[in-house]
Amino acid sequence: MAVRNQPETRWAWVEVDRGALRKNVRAFRRLLRGRERLCCVVKADAYGHGANECCQIMQQAGADMFAVATVAEGVQLREAGIKLPVLVLSEPPIEAIPTLLAYNVMPSVYTVEFALAYGECAVQAGTVGRYHLAIETGMNRIGVPCTEALEFRRSIDFHRGLECDGVFTHFATADDPDGWDYQLQRKRFDEAVAALRDAGLEVGTVHCDNTPATIFDPASHYDMVRVGIGLYGLMPCESARGRIGLAPVMSVRARVTRTAHPAMGEGVGYGFTYRVPRTTVQICTLPIGYADGLARTLSNRMEVLYRGQRVRQVGNICMDQCMVAIQQTTVRPMPEAEVGDVMTIVGRDGDDEITMDEMAALRGTINYEVACGFGMRLDKVYV
Repeated sequence: MAVRNQPETRWAWVEVDRGALRKNVRAFRRLLRGRERLCCVVKADAYGHGANECCQIMQQAGADMFAVATVAEGVQLREAGIKLPVLVLSEPPIEAIPTLLAYNVMPSVYTVEFALAYGECAVQAGTVGRYHLAIETGMNRIGVPCTEALEFRRSIDFHRGLECDGVFTHFATADDPDGWDYQLQRKRFDEAVAALRDAGLEVGTVHCDNTPATIFDPASHYDMVRVGIGLYGLMPCESARGRIGLAPVMSVRARVTRTAHPAMGEGVGYGFTYRVPRTTVQICTLPIGYADGLARTLSNRMEVLYRGQRVRQVGNICMDQCMVAIQQTTVRPMPEAEVGDVMTIVGRDGDDEITMDEMAALRGTINYEVACGFGMRLDKVYV
């Protein structure tokens, strides 16, 4: 298959489709009404897609804010020239406060100790510490308990160094918008926000929707939605298919580094979990392994695409390499590979496609984890 770009130092890489990413951002923008805004979640290096480059594309396509998981991720965006607001989706350690203020990165807040320390540092720096109040409504992960949100705000609002820029919660079961748990979380959040407003307190930007809630429940968009996995063309759940048109952004490819024809009965890879059944099998080595996100649990279970056809991965996947077998049959003749030929681990080749969801199902996990894993070490090529 034709390859437009590739790294110079390694024959394995991630391809990121700029056009697909722009399409997905615009697809979510079309779900919004009036002044509703779009917060693009780019934590974990944009789910393995490369946060710096992705943020530039998202800005151009209509992003209003970015959300990250750590202070370091926020700093990285600022150093890359990102000017839009950046929110850390958890409360960092107190020691991180000077860095937050220096780089104009907003934290989530849910403890009095952090909030007051943040306010003090802001005053000393001659500025105001803007933050988003995280409200716990049932996921039991982070946040001020919804019944204590008003009391919490009253305990910190005296401080002139603090400014509430927003309030939010996070849904645990947004893929089931008619379910009791989702409805209860939303009710608790609405009541907490209403209590703050009734007390005359500023709440700033109100947001709670993740990708599935954004797709399924327009009534809960409020001021802003936080979209993550959907931006990268991956569905948050099966029921979202057909509700929005998204294009996969990431493909994973590798070039063959070695070919061989081991004798019948010879083993392949650590532990010889695969043995050559006949001499007409060609074993091809690819320079990608579990340190690159190709999980070892896929060994002898997955397939890759070669010239639009599926071929088996064989033997245990190594840290940096794996092997595939091209086996000639009378039913399916296939040309043998040569060193330098491209094989597709994730993505489309010809009329066939291997998806993140297919790989996730084999691993017993979700597409989020698969995408993040491939972003760990592989070079990224933007096409």
